[in-house]
Amino acid sequence: MKILVLNGINLNMFGKRDPAQYGTTTLAEIDDRLRTLGAELGAEITAFQTNFEGAMCERIHAAFAEDFDAVLINAGAWTHYSYGIRDALAILTVPIIELHMSNVHAREPFRHVSVFADVVKGQICGFGADSYLLALRAAVSAVQPK
Repeated sequence: MKILVLNGINLNMFGKRDPAQYGTTTLAEIDDRLRTLGAELGAEITAFQTNFEGAMCERIHAAFAEDFDAVLINAGAWTHYSYGIRDALAILTVPIIELHMSNVHAREPFRHVSVFADVVKGQICGFGADSYLLALRAAVSAVQPK
């Protein structure tokens, strides 16, 4: 099983950016945890981060042809307004899990809306770095035959 993990704008600053909201875990540490859990679950993890919206769309386009079984995405602020990323995600034919470290529904009103909501299988938020691990478990469950 192959799972693509997409990280958007400003997420390379995890561990430094607003530790009260996002904790002190770095994105590299999250990627390591995902690879460890992925190995336990029989999933190979490919991680990608960019601060450029076009690069995110191009990575999603490439994923269409790369035989991934599922996609995890934490697009950061793009979640709330990027119709370009939303439309790129809609091209994919595999389960997509949206995730956020913070509880976006308990934050500023603009964060309550996800323009991805109608193209993702589900959303996990509010569990800090564990949101990634929960999302990986959800993706593996969505892919495995019932």
